[in-house]
Amino acid sequence: MTLKPQFLYADLHIHTVYSADAIIQPKTLVDLLVAHSYIKVVAVTDHNSIRGCRATVELARTYPDILIIPGTEITTDNGDMLVMGTYELPPKPWTPESVTDYTRSIDGISIVAHPFRTYGMGEYARNVKADAIEVLNGGTDKEGNNQAKAFAKELGLPGTGGSDAHQVSELFNICTQIEASLNVDSILAAIKKGQISAQSARSAKPL
Repeated sequence: MTLKPQFLYADLHIHTVYSADAIIQPKTLVDLLVAHSYIKVVAVTDHNSIRGCRATVELARTYPDILIIPGTEITTDNGDMLVMGTYELPPKPWTPESVTDYTRSIDGISIVAHPFRTYGMGEYARNVKADAIEVLNGGTDKEGNNQAKAFAKELGLPGTGGSDAHQVSELFNICTQIEASLNVDSILAAIKKGQISAQSARSAKPL
């Protein structure tokens, strides 16, 4: 059965305890997602690891109204990239080109993370065939996010948003509105097509 597209709200950049610099437990993330009034989708994107998304997906299986997108944040030699739609790490060496090649091979998506911040790839992203640019990142200042928005528009790429949460207090402060069905394939396809809008949680108004 094909599910009818709807407006979903997703936090597309979250770290769990499986990132060395984060303290969010997968169970806590699932419990808060279940309790949230409108954000019902998250992408678990631990640093160079898929253990967190595996653990979180397993815990979320009993809740039909939430969805965990499996992914990771890869530290490439030119800056960080989010990979979504995978339970495996891309093969090394990790370059922006090899990461995008991998995501295409698995029908996943690659996103340039916080391009104008520490560990961002900045202008180098012009050379990378990524699917999207992260234009609203909870750990990036207003200037950096505005640069990213203008950059994505210039490149003609969709702009995603995520909290980049490493602790519970940072969760869900940024979200992405997505016109899609509540399944991973539909959401990834919508991101590629640009059927999304990155926004702060304060301004998000569920339809």
